[in-house]
Amino acid sequence: MFNHLKFANPEAFYLLLLIPVAIAWYWFRDPGTRAKLQVSDYSAFLEKPKSLKQYLQHLLFIFRIMAYALLVIALARPQSTLSRQSVSVEGIDIVLAMDISGSMLAEDFKPNRLEAAKEVAEDFIKGRPSDRIGLVVFSGESFTQCPLTTDHPVLINLFDEIKSGMIEDGTAIGDGLSTAVSRLKESQAVSKVIILLTDGENNRGFIDPKSAAEIAKVFGLRVYTIGIGTIGTAPYPVPTPFGVQYQQMEVRIDEPLLKQIAEMTNGRYFRATNNLKLKEIYNEIDKLEKSKVDVTEFRRKKEEFKPFALAALILLLLDFVLGITVFKKFP
Repeated sequence: MFNHLKFANPEAFYLLLLIPVAIAWYWFRDPGTRAKLQVSDYSAFLEKPKSLKQYLQHLLFIFRIMAYALLVIALARPQSTLSRQSVSVEGIDIVLAMDISGSMLAEDFKPNRLEAAKEVAEDFIKGRPSDRIGLVVFSGESFTQCPLTTDHPVLINLFDEIKSGMIEDGTAIGDGLSTAVSRLKESQAVSKVIILLTDGENNRGFIDPKSAAEIAKVFGLRVYTIGIGTIGTAPYPVPTPFGVQYQQMEVRIDEPLLKQIAEMTNGRYFRATNNLKLKEIYNEIDKLEKSKVDVTEFRRKKEEFKPFALAALILLLLDFVLGITVFKKFP
C-alpha cells in the first residue's frame, strides 16, 4: 500500500509504540472499574446464548486504536511522487569495413579469420542498439553490403551471408575505406566512425588508402584500423585433387599504413593475434565510442495525509455514536 509513498516526518511513527501500551492497559486494567452483579447461582445464565453486543464489546476500543494509528500516519505526512523522464539519445553512425579476401580463410583464428571477425562484430552490433551501423566488404574491389541502419537483426543476417569469394580476390584497402567514407559523409550524427579490418597489404583497387584517409579526415570521420593475423605464419587451406591441405603462409600486414590511416583521422590502430584479442579490441572501441544519453527527470510531490485523517475521523465518529447508543453504559 505504501510502496509509492514517502513520508516527510517519518519520526512520527515512534508514536505507534504507545499502541501496545494502550492494549496492555485495556486488557489488564483494574477489574474494579467493571460492572459486577452478585448472584447466588449463575447456572441459569450458562445455557443462554451470547448476544451480538457481547461479541462486539471490544469494538469501540479497536476503533480508537485504528483511529490513533491513522492519525499517526497522517502526522507523518505521506507524500506521493509523480516523476517523468525525458530521454534524448545522440547515437553514433558506424560503418564496418571488412576484408573478405581469400587470406581471411587462414586458420590462425578459430574457425578462421573471417568467421571470427564476423562473430565478434555481431556481438559488437548487439551491444549498440541506439546506433546506426552499416557494413562494407572489400577484397579486390568493394561494395556496400548494408547501408546505415538501426534494424540490427537485418544487418546481422547480412553479416551471416558474407563469405570469401563473393567478389574478385585481392586487398583493395583504399577502395574499402573510400566506400565506407561515402556511406558516412552525409551523416549528421554526433560521431562518425569507420572500423576497418584487414589481414593484408593493399595490392588492388583504384584509390590510394592514404588519399581515402585524407577524404575521411575532411568529413570529420574517425577510423579505427585492425590488423588481423598472428605473428609469423598461419595455416592456410589449399584445395588439391587429394582434398584440402594446409600450407604455412607468411602473415603480411601493412601495419605502418594502418597506423598512418588511424593517426590521420584521430583514430587508433589495433593488432589482433587471436580470437580473444580481437574481442578485446572491439570491447575497447565500444568503450571509446559511447552514445550520448541525456536524461532529464521531473518530480512533483503531492500530500496524501487527507485520506488517513478522514478515515480516523470516521472511526472516532463511529466510536462516539455507538458509545451513546448500542454500547451506552448505564450508571
